[in-house]
Amino acid sequence: MPRTPRIGSVAVVVSSLALTTVTAFGGSASAATVVTVAKDGSGNFTTVQAAVDAAPSNGSGTYEVDIKPGTYRGTVSVASAKTHVTLKGLGSAADQVVIVENHAASSYGTQGSATVAVSASDFRAENLTFANDYDEAKNGSSQAVALDLNADRAVLNNVRVLGNQDTLLLWTASTSTVGRSYIRTSYVEGDVDFIFGRGTAVFDRSEIHSLSRGSSTNNGYVTAAATTNTNPYGFLFYRSTLTGNASAKSVYLGRPWHPSGDVNAVGQVLFRECTLGAHVRDDPWTDMSGFSWKTARFSEYTNTGAGAAVNANRPQLSASQAPSYTPARYLAGSDGWNPVY
Repeated sequence: MPRTPRIGSVAVVVSSLALTTVTAFGGSASAATVVTVAKDGSGNFTTVQAAVDAAPSNGSGTYEVDIKPGTYRGTVSVASAKTHVTLKGLGSAADQVVIVENHAASSYGTQGSATVAVSASDFRAENLTFANDYDEAKNGSSQAVALDLNADRAVLNNVRVLGNQDTLLLWTASTSTVGRSYIRTSYVEGDVDFIFGRGTAVFDRSEIHSLSRGSSTNNGYVTAAATTNTNPYGFLFYRSTLTGNASAKSVYLGRPWHPSGDVNAVGQVLFRECTLGAHVRDDPWTDMSGFSWKTARFSEYTNTGAGAAVNANRPQLSASQAPSYTPARYLAGSDGWNPVY
């Protein structure tokens, strides 16, 4: 996707830990510590994890980690106490800063396989790539998470999230906890259930790319939502584009995930005003682990493109319902959070 310029930002790089002023996502100025990561030793740290570890615990000001171009292999964990951390790639495009590892759930468990795991609130990422390059062709199919957002009020802007099965996990600490993510002008790719979890997320003007698994009929599922039944908002794909190298009519938009058979996980997914590629099936929702997709909350609204259609297998949001299912409504929560721009 073309890079969207950062709006109203002032990038300040310092040679040592220092307090300076930057403009955060959305435009308002706030005190922030800015540090630099560079593999060649020209920054404050040589690894992203070391920079994150140096962030203050439960800080209220932004702690910005500016990352110079390069491939940074290894996992990164943003612990729950490391609030208000921003990871920002300094390259001219998101593919110039890559954080990557090749862990698979078969060895590490689902969440343990994540290249980047975020448990802290108010996390931000901009202009970089999170990837899990576990080799399915060589080692066999397995969950292999690139990014685990297990937090609230996360924002991704011009970020690529790359993997195969279970690429992006949107999770919460408990079924009664809300975890909101705003994913703007970004790119997510994968094949099986590659956007999944019980978190609340808005994909705004992003590209969702389905990879081929070599089948003519079933090349996977974009989503596997496990939204708690008391939460009206799961995943919203808004004015986004669904692309893929899979064969025509071979990819499902989603299926309902009930973790450990949880009957209170009633997935909510809406594709709204999106452009759907020819790889999307005419019957785009399907059952999972004995649970019918018809008991989930799956719908579409005014989609276009070769993969768009209206039929008995494609529930549509009504015009009267539409005002209640906007990016702002999904993200507002009880605190009125509104990162949309």
